[in-house]
Amino acid sequence: MTVAIPEKQYFKIGEVSEILDVEPYVLRYWESEFKILKPTRTRARQRLYHKRDLELLMEIKHLLYDEKFTIAGAKKRLQEMKKQSSAEKKAKKPTKTVKTREEPETADFKSDNSPSMDHADYREILMEIKKELKELRSILEG
Repeated sequence: MTVAIPEKQYFKIGEVSEILDVEPYVLRYWESEFKILKPTRTRARQRLYHKRDLELLMEIKHLLYDEKFTIAGAKKRLQEMKKQSSAEKKAKKPTKTVKTREEPETADFKSDNSPSMDHADYREILMEIKKELKELRSILEG
């Protein structure tokens, strides 16, 4: 499925609906089912989708309509794709270790019980914070 996405920063639900050729209620339903999908909201609570949201919605539509996945199957497939993408990024980017004076030479602060986060996880968290800060700024400037 190849759909041209216009070069804009934000898209309203009606625009996304037209681009993807699905009804707005379908987009709202997918938003409730796929927690990874979080469009920005205006003060008037109107949904604003980013380009990456559109790309994700296109993938969801492809999985559900073309590949005939169930909602649960599509969620699982998206998680697999996210892990694969994260692993590929990790493999491409060599990691540098820089020791500071405060860091003991043999210290290992990770315990077996604590979950480890990779750079992609931190990046995702930071992108979400950035998105929320932009929304706050637009509200304050509004």
